[in-house]
Amino acid sequence: SAVKTYQRNYHINPTGTLDATTVSKMTTPRCGVPDIIDGKNTMQKHGTKEHESNSSSKHIHTVSHYSFFQGNPRWPPSKTHLTYRFLPNTPGAAVGPVSRAFQKWASSTHFTFSLAQSSADLVIGFHRGDHGDGNPFDGRGGTLAHAFAPTNGRFHYDADEQWSVGPVQDAFDLETVALHEIGHLLGLGHSSVEAAIMYSGIGAGVTKGLHADDIQGIRALYNI
Repeated sequence: SAVKTYQRNYHINPTGTLDATTVSKMTTPRCGVPDIIDGKNTMQKHGTKEHESNSSSKHIHTVSHYSFFQGNPRWPPSKTHLTYRFLPNTPGAAVGPVSRAFQKWASSTHFTFSLAQSSADLVIGFHRGDHGDGNPFDGRGGTLAHAFAPTNGRFHYDADEQWSVGPVQDAFDLETVALHEIGHLLGLGHSSVEAAIMYSGIGAGVTKGLHADDIQGIRALYNI
């Protein structure tokens, strides 16, 4: 059932019933990129990949739970420098946090990013309700933001949310959400690892950075 699929994706006991734990997880504000696309569960596609390494004769096993979009869309090998720009409706306070998020991804990938004033590969804006991309926002709570797979380049925040720079009670951190959505712009889907930046939900007043699962995912996608 759909409920069991959701529970498996988020490591909840798959009872198939809407128990308190499941309902609590479902009502956590989250990214608007769906986990089920055209009937296919994207979060399970790469959930069983194991990595083994030797360190001082000790065996370290880690299981990756990152995922990719259907069809594994990615930027072409010749496109490692991406430009970004902000739409005029972007609050000035968002520019710094988003730019820092790009630089954090650059430090863990082969990509570089720079701000452009006109035409750009990636476009960031703030929107309300139905804003013409087929994925309307829903006001406070629920969907916080969404972004599209390569090479679309669109990244939208819900302007009705309470946004902040850093951890502020009852507000959502601009940089944390940008880190997540940039992951989508580069081709990552959602992770079932709650500590990962690509985990779909985020609480108010919470800040997060890139996790080993996010870095493993992007390096696997681009074979770097």
